[in-house]
Amino acid sequence: MAPVHVDNPYAGAVQYVNPTWAASVNAAAGRQSADPALAAKMRTVAGQPTAVWMDRISAITGNADGNGLKFHLDNAVAQQKAAGVPLVFNLVIYDLPGRDCFALASNGELPATDAGLARYKSEYIDPIADLLDNPEYESIRIAATIEPDSLPNLTTNISEPACQQAAPYYRQGVKYALDKLHAIPNVYNYIDIGHSGWLGWDSNAGPSATLFAEVAKSTTAGFASIDGFVSDVANTTPLEEPLLSDSSLTINNTPIRSSKFYEWNFDFDEIDYTAHMHRLLVAAGFPSSIGMLVDTSRNGWGGPNRPTSITASTDVNAYVDANRVDRRVHRGAWCNPLGAGIGRFPEATPSGYAASHLDAFVWIKPPGESDGASTDIPNDQGKRFDRMCDPTFVSPKLNNQLTGATPNAPLAGQWFEEQFVTLVKNAYPVIGGTTPVEDLVAPTIEGRFGGHHHHHH
Repeated sequence: MAPVHVDNPYAGAVQYVNPTWAASVNAAAGRQSADPALAAKMRTVAGQPTAVWMDRISAITGNADGNGLKFHLDNAVAQQKAAGVPLVFNLVIYDLPGRDCFALASNGELPATDAGLARYKSEYIDPIADLLDNPEYESIRIAATIEPDSLPNLTTNISEPACQQAAPYYRQGVKYALDKLHAIPNVYNYIDIGHSGWLGWDSNAGPSATLFAEVAKSTTAGFASIDGFVSDVANTTPLEEPLLSDSSLTINNTPIRSSKFYEWNFDFDEIDYTAHMHRLLVAAGFPSSIGMLVDTSRNGWGGPNRPTSITASTDVNAYVDANRVDRRVHRGAWCNPLGAGIGRFPEATPSGYAASHLDAFVWIKPPGESDGASTDIPNDQGKRFDRMCDPTFVSPKLNNQLTGATPNAPLAGQWFEEQFVTLVKNAYPVIGGTTPVEDLVAPTIEGRFGGHHHHHH
């Protein structure tokens, strides 16, 4: 008997812990004999659920970078039986023709051509759907994150020739994936929506909601083929900016959202953004029951550089720079950013964010896996050298500032221990410790100063 398709698959469920990733984390912990406290934190992280990425055709059967999909599904069945409650398996569908048309580090293997789309359907989506549809996996709730970075590029980067070429294949490929996966009752489709620092502006968010509705209407099941949306995938935009909780605050009659960092974007963080997008998506025709996910794997921004109380300043940029927890030079700096930390642990239906309609916090990007190589590394995966991953590069996209990327990074998706150490050290909330209450509550001085609520990836 087919399983019931529920509203929020995460509610009352555990999530799949990838044993291969956990082994990498535990191995890293074993190399921290000089710092037992750090090693203990790493072992706690090893027990957290992360997504399984199908980043190329060979990932389905397994390749040098990891075990295949059947290995993980079989492990998920065992974990579900042991848990005695439903289990969500986070799966990333990530191999569109012309993938990541505006970046290079994670370009894919399939060209943005008719032949590339045919291969995407027959050699990538079809085998994945065939495997997921196996009766022995029907006890698993499969939450598919559909094609990170793809549709958002069609809103903001359509002037880029590569994105123009990719656009019809993105639409057709995503439609095909949604149709094939939605036909399986225990699969839940979540569409990637970038993050607040990319699509938060009304001029980006509105057209994006329209685009997502157009894609939904093109599918066989219409709006029902999409269960929700996921933000901040593989990014580090904070869940909240606790010291900048009012994005309409003015300093010396100048709105803080006009600062160089926010560039007039009202959405300072993912709580702002998910609430904003949910409102727009429902207005575009989606049911109000759609849920939002936030990838909190690397958006904690803790550690010694995290501001804990309001710093007063009469200059808007100084005020924002002193009080934001996001320590990047620019919100478009996405590659292995220095100073990032693990964020909230995966959690179903987190309370306190009603307007965001959150189904869960999830770790879609496994902490410790690189965003892209710092230098040009020859490979057979179609992954090219993106200067945003090069710490020596002054980027025009970042207002001519250095990228702030971590040096010595390997290819996208490969284990990057130096960064993992930083992510664990800078976790917020602190791992295995107690986070002081005053750090979680916005200080009262906010009442006096106010106080979250066109550069792209």
